[in-house]
Amino acid sequence: MLLSVSLAGCAVGPNYTRPAAPRVAHYTNGDDPAETVSAHGAAQRFTPGAALAADWWRLFGCERLDTVIDAALAANPGLEAAQASLRASEDNLRSGYGIFYPQAEADASATRERYPPVKLGESGPASIFNLFTLSASVSYALDVFGGERRMIEGLHAQVDLGRATEQATYLTLVANVVNTVVARAAYRAEVDATNELIALQRQQVQLAEVQVNAGTAPYSSVLSLESQLASTEATVPQLAQHLAQSDDLLATLVGHVPAEWSPPDIGLDELTLPADLPVSLPSELVRQRPDVLIAEATAHGASANVGVATAALLPTLTLTAGYGANSATTAQLTAAGGRAWDLSAGVTQPLFEGGTLWYRRSAALDQYRQAAALYRQVVLAAFAQVADSLRALEHDAAALRAEDEALASAREALHLVQANYQAGLATYLDVLSADAQYHQAVINDLQMVAVRYQDTVALYVALGGGWWTQPHAAQPPRPAGAAP
Repeated sequence: MLLSVSLAGCAVGPNYTRPAAPRVAHYTNGDDPAETVSAHGAAQRFTPGAALAADWWRLFGCERLDTVIDAALAANPGLEAAQASLRASEDNLRSGYGIFYPQAEADASATRERYPPVKLGESGPASIFNLFTLSASVSYALDVFGGERRMIEGLHAQVDLGRATEQATYLTLVANVVNTVVARAAYRAEVDATNELIALQRQQVQLAEVQVNAGTAPYSSVLSLESQLASTEATVPQLAQHLAQSDDLLATLVGHVPAEWSPPDIGLDELTLPADLPVSLPSELVRQRPDVLIAEATAHGASANVGVATAALLPTLTLTAGYGANSATTAQLTAAGGRAWDLSAGVTQPLFEGGTLWYRRSAALDQYRQAAALYRQVVLAAFAQVADSLRALEHDAAALRAEDEALASAREALHLVQANYQAGLATYLDVLSADAQYHQAVINDLQMVAVRYQDTVALYVALGGGWWTQPHAAQPPRPAGAAP
């Protein structure tokens, strides 16, 4: 007992320590960008160390987008499953704490038995009797080497894993909704612009046919224009398919089948590009991103499993006490002659298991090394994703600015050709050609606007989504009607 008390404060196996964040001051090779160039009338500024808003999607300034996200958070089955998994891990942890308490049991039995003495090698007639028994026992396993404490530590890690998984599911759901809404808006705008371009190209074909019939143009010009028209028309079904897939995906994200839910028609012009983008410090990133927290919890659980496997190699000490009463009649159960009690202490030491316990511990050590390596890999990927997002926004702005200039040039060229046409210096075919170039520039510009919005979403996701700044940071909003 003295030995048990003296060892009660120790636990075999490694004591887990949270890995330190990489000692870097910025994400990109060189200084992180401070702001982007102005494009489409807006520049984006990066503020190191500023707090991320938990409801960052509201910075896009679209109430109908907020409504779709609220619907997804209320009814998405994936989020509900992640929250149920978290609650299950919390219940398992509460259950595990029972190992630290004495285990008490009570038993009552009534038996009627015919007993032949010949079973003991004696002679005589068999007897029939009743036996009533009441008994109680208490046992307690001393956690001398901390194996049970390491098991509880592992259950704590499972709770952390469940919580981080819930946060990851929450962040992924919101990001998917925003990205799908942006993509859907871009597809609709592209379909409209492409249909206008098709109408212009059809007029070009008709005019070219008139010129061919008049003998002023070769037939090859008609074939060339018809080829361009067919190529443009082929893009419409593709865009329509993408649009339909966006509708189906949004319905799935909000917890409905596509046949019973239609998304709101949100245009790109209803969205506002966030101008000020907070950028978490590198030292904070590893404490915020759900995927890093998942990898950390996995490594913590693997560390605890090493302690559990190590303790299995060592002796276990159990204390047991029992008390009972036996009688042939219920009236005599309290009689002194039928009382029985016992006190015992047992020590169990594995001696030979064919290497099972030893190699089980070796496997736990290997799994811990694997989890630690995977954690480092996830951290590296996290820093790379933030760096990619920062550079992407920088390049998106530059590309969009070039597209804006191309669109402005195409618009000015169209105005000049229209003026020349009115003055009799250009043909109507020239007007249609300039108009087609202008519409193509519009389509290219729309695509770059959508990419810029989606890369902004990617930065919020790369930084962890700001879940820790909401009032109940440990648990994102629970779906309506979910079990408590």
